[in-house]
Amino acid sequence: MPELPEVETVRTGLEKLIVGKSIENITHDWEKSFPNDPASVSQFAIGSRITAAKRRAKVLLIELSSNYTLMTHLKMTGQLVYVGNERFGAGHPNDSLINKLPDKSTRVTIKFTDGSNLFFNDQRKFGWMKLLPNELVSEEPFMQKVGPEPLEIEFTDKIFVQRVRRRKNSNIKAVLLDQTVLAGVGNIYADESLWSAKIHPATIVKDMSDKQLKLLHHELLAVLKLSIEKGGSTDRNYVNAEGKKGSYIDFAKVFRREGKPCSRCGATIEKTRVAGRGTHLCPTCQKH
Repeated sequence: MPELPEVETVRTGLEKLIVGKSIENITHDWEKSFPNDPASVSQFAIGSRITAAKRRAKVLLIELSSNYTLMTHLKMTGQLVYVGNERFGAGHPNDSLINKLPDKSTRVTIKFTDGSNLFFNDQRKFGWMKLLPNELVSEEPFMQKVGPEPLEIEFTDKIFVQRVRRRKNSNIKAVLLDQTVLAGVGNIYADESLWSAKIHPATIVKDMSDKQLKLLHHELLAVLKLSIEKGGSTDRNYVNAEGKKGSYIDFAKVFRREGKPCSRCGATIEKTRVAGRGTHLCPTCQKH
């Protein structure tokens, strides 16, 4: 599943290309991919203009002039491909990014009045695009549960420490992956930030000092910002908004580097299992 930097990269690509366009028609081939009332689509989506492309956690929010939002989750194999005077593909890196569309993986087609199209492709059919009034977006079960955005200025060291300590008996990696604690952080960036802060992923929160947690917060922000700058990771299921693989993984210090020397101390990077996930760490730098 895409993490925060990947979805942010998709958002910035969409923002440049579809904001200001008016929707002429929307078609779909799978009800669960587009679970919307046809009358609402006709009244509040068709004929409306796209006013913004936003993100909350790992969800894209395409806002419309009708005061409705197309709330979109790509899940594991989703793609958004824009085809107009130029073309970009974002999402799962298969040939649908470059082939003629629609194809057998196309679930939703949004046709704009200028003749361009936005295709929502999803091989495994786990993703979805919901049409909601703006005021109901925050009331969606997912939105009710998800924690603060880690890159917001308001998300300070103090708030990070407070939220992490709510799960004082859990290991720190499990807490970083908990979307109710903070939004959008997944396996790659958890491993990377823990390595940067010299914290073992299995460390129990109550055994950590505030100083350690504040350092972890700073390192997490640095990792996320670098990844956005590099267009996200080259994790198997993601490419960036231009349809190119992101380059962050080239800068990764531990993720997928098992058996290689730690760039800080020279010890051999190990892969283990923490919080039910494959976990990369340096046994020397990250003592348990």
